[in-house]
This record gives sequence, C-alpha cells and structure tokens, in this order.
Amino acid sequence: MEDNKKGKSTNRRNFLKLGLMSSVSAIAGTTILSSLTSDDETSGHSHSGEKIRLLTTDGKIVEVDAKSINNYPEAHITPEESRKGIPNKHFVMVIDLAKCKNARKCVEGCQKGHNLDPDEEFMKVHLMQDHEEGAPYWFPKGCFHCDQPPCVTVCPTGATFKREDGIVLIDNDRCIGCKFCITSCPYSARQFNWGHKDKYDDKSQPYSPETSTPGTVGTVTKCDFCPDLLRQGKLPYCASSCPMGVIYFGDKNEDIVTNGDETVRFSELIAARGGYRHLEHLGTKPNVYYLPAVNRQFPLERGFNVDEKIMDRYKDVPLIKKLKEEGKL
Repeated sequence: MEDNKKGKSTNRRNFLKLGLMSSVSAIAGTTILSSLTSDDETSGHSHSGEKIRLLTTDGKIVEVDAKSINNYPEAHITPEESRKGIPNKHFVMVIDLAKCKNARKCVEGCQKGHNLDPDEEFMKVHLMQDHEEGAPYWFPKGCFHCDQPPCVTVCPTGATFKREDGIVLIDNDRCIGCKFCITSCPYSARQFNWGHKDKYDDKSQPYSPETSTPGTVGTVTKCDFCPDLLRQGKLPYCASSCPMGVIYFGDKNEDIVTNGDETVRFSELIAARGGYRHLEHLGTKPNVYYLPAVNRQFPLERGFNVDEKIMDRYKDVPLIKKLKEEGKL
C-alpha cells in the first residue's frame, strides 16, 4: 500500500500529460516522440522502471519511462523572455469544491515551492457561507490570472503584465512598491514583500519573474501559476500537493485539464458540473473556475483541525458564530 502511495505521488510530481507536453517539446526544439525516446543506446539515460501514459497533441496515447520526461535542461528565463509566455497556450485552473476538506496541503506545497514564510500564503483556503441558511464550504483561492486584469491597468511602471498564455506575472525589477495593484485587485490576491526572511539576501540564482526568486524587498508578490514548472511539464505546486485531487490544471486551447490522477476535457467538466467563475459580474474574466460544492465527499468539520490562529479567520462565518454561541467550538 505504501509503495502505491509513493508511486502516485511520483506521478503527480512528474506530470507531463495532455497538451502541456507539446509546450515542452516546442521549447526543446524537437518532436514529442523523439524527445521522449530515452533508451540507453540513444540518450545515455538509464530507465527508472516506472511507466507513465501520455497524451500527444494529435490524440495518441504513448507510454514512456518516467525518468525520460525530466531530462530537459533547466534554462533560466530572463525578465524579458518571461513576458512572452509559453507559445500557443492558455492556462486554466479548475477547483472542485466538493472534494476540498481544508487539508491545506495546497498551501504548504506552494509555500515550500516559493520559499515563503509560514504566514505568507499565495494560496488561501477560506470558509465560505453565502447566506445563513446555506451550507458552508471550503474555498481555495489564489490569483485568478484574469483576462481583463485591473492590476495590469493601474501599474505605472509595467511591472505587472499579462502574457499570451493567460498568466499574469510581476517583474520585481520594475516594481516600485506603490501598491496600486494591491488595492485594485478585487480578489485580494497580492501581498507586499516586507523583507522579513533571508530569501531576500539569496543571490545564488539569477532573478526571474517566473520563479519569483530571489525575492526583492519593497515589492509585490502573488500566486504565479508556477510557469517554471509548466515549462518542465509539471503541475503547479498547489495542484500536485493536494491529496484529494481538488485542483485541476491545463490548457484551455487544447480543452484538457488534469489533477494528476484524472484527465478530462475542460469544456465537458465545466458544462457537466456547473462550473463558474468567482465574482463573474466584475468583468475581469478570471482563468480560475470552480465546481460547486454539491455531493461533498467530506464533512465540513474535518477542516476544523487547524491551528487556532487559522481557525480565527473563520470567526465571522454564520455557522462558526452559531457553534461558538452553543459552546460546540
């Protein structure tokens, strides 16, 4: 059983399914099948013994050695190159609220991957209750990478920019810390770098907006959809860290998303499950979609097993107020 869990975890980290593999092959300057050929005679790489099934851009299923999909060189993406994005892609995220139990692994995975402090969260998990008669539900929320982003419009230096692949990034070399973007974001997705961690002194690697590291004191930061991982054919940290498969990610142009275990058509998933976008009426056209919290897989109370400081965030939710009044919390 433990080996099965380990293998599943490896598959999630080494994500290279659906249309994302075409972006990797384009960057590598070769075809998909030839780039995935990795036997001892042709590439010099040993086999791991683990096989992964991949979907090529022409709809064919191929099975390759897991080790062979991670042999692309990690090239530094400069601030100038980061503005172009990954060609022919339009990245989207779908969050299945019925599966979320506030495990907070998405938060922890993101923090570890971006070298954040414990109180810094690009991905936050809220407890939502739309009205007193409605049932509360857990609501993961990062940056929405809007197609009409107000943060880009108000930035006076061009530090915040939107790429052709749908991702909105921040170039800390241009950011002057004016916070206009923070106040203009209706989703409260941005935060200020106050410089309270040694990560700001780490200059061992060149800066890139795609990794948000090394950090810069006095600038703004946020969820970035992990474009550095996308170039390697991997899922964002939040999606690969979630044990419940809550977060799907993929390419809207190719109409495919995955949570690492299940691969589905984006359009079919949204249509069949009544997918929606948060605060749609604002006209920002976010690239994060939600599936309603119906037929939930876990009782809400499982998410209460968190630190008191985190639990305090939910104090204004009607259900929490009621439970405290009744002495049940």
